[in-house]
Amino acid sequence: MTFGAPLVSTVGLKAIAGEMGGARSVPALGGSLAWLGSALGGVLMGRLAHRFGVRWTVMIGAVSVCLGLFISTLGEPWLLYIGHGVFIGFFGMGGLNAPLYVYVSQWFERRRGSALALLSSGSYIAGVVWPLVFEHTIATWGWRATMLGYGLLEAIVVLTLAVRFLQPAGDAPVRAADRTGSEAATVFGLRPNVIFVMLASAAFLCCIPMAMPQGHLVALCSDRGLPAAVGAAMLSILLAAAFISRQAWGLVADRIGGLRTALISSVMQVIAVSGYLYVTEQFGLFTVSIAFGLGFSALIPAYVLAVRETFPAKEAYWRVPSLMLMSGCGMAVGGWLAGYMYDQHASYDPAFLAGVLSNLANLVLLGTLVVLQVRWMRRRLALG
Repeated sequence: MTFGAPLVSTVGLKAIAGEMGGARSVPALGGSLAWLGSALGGVLMGRLAHRFGVRWTVMIGAVSVCLGLFISTLGEPWLLYIGHGVFIGFFGMGGLNAPLYVYVSQWFERRRGSALALLSSGSYIAGVVWPLVFEHTIATWGWRATMLGYGLLEAIVVLTLAVRFLQPAGDAPVRAADRTGSEAATVFGLRPNVIFVMLASAAFLCCIPMAMPQGHLVALCSDRGLPAAVGAAMLSILLAAAFISRQAWGLVADRIGGLRTALISSVMQVIAVSGYLYVTEQFGLFTVSIAFGLGFSALIPAYVLAVRETFPAKEAYWRVPSLMLMSGCGMAVGGWLAGYMYDQHASYDPAFLAGVLSNLANLVLLGTLVVLQVRWMRRRLALG
């Protein structure tokens, strides 16, 4: 429900831009600020959840999303930015996303990758369901009425679920590996924070191209002569492919680990993103979008899993939100950059080219981390 809120401005991008001066960078920046706010808010909300419990951050998030959608309807770009960045992003998605990742990662051991994959699929379920609904409601009642109605629905549903299911829990189980890991002076032979910075930077770089199709696919289809309904359906199919494949990726991650899963997924993502540079017809765009959904869907839970596999459990409450901060910043930059470069060049091609280059830099970092991990594991085996 919460991740459906930014999709109103995605599906209604052209309509919102038409009422706010015609620049697509305005609603695109609103969506980017929602992701940036979510990333920043996750750090604060992760600490609050660690201290007071995840139920309270989820309830704050539910009310904040409703307020953010209301503020975004008031007609000025700066109000759209505040509504999306502060309320939908910082307090809204920030109150749910990172705290729930930490909550779930602490409670699963054998199938942690699968659990994280299922949790993170909520955004894709939203992406499958809501674009088709929003395309109809925006065409019928307008984007403002859609935001207001959805805000009320989201608040009612999420508050009810939080009160009913997010009961206070005891201490999470602690593995022996987590207890001894806290004493380690190095990770893969380097200082722990050096590895963490590399991992967080990789998350930032991969999320720049990840955001571009998700935020601009409907508008891209319209520019290439396809109806808005086709673009909304394409976005839903993309996210449906991501949802289905993410469950399979969770099983893969449980077997080979988070870092290697992220590397494979990133390779698939860069191949798919490059397809948007060359494909213009409807069937081809559907094919590329499905390939993109199948490829990128492993990345976020794989990064979270890599953090939990690599660092002590007691550090999860700040390392996971910090990683989500970097990935959210990447989503924000990618969504805004695509809108800005379209306004400059009247084409999305330069934006997708920039996304491919960012993805290649991500592959360099992930490849380096995997090599360091393999060498470290071989040294451990050699030492017995």
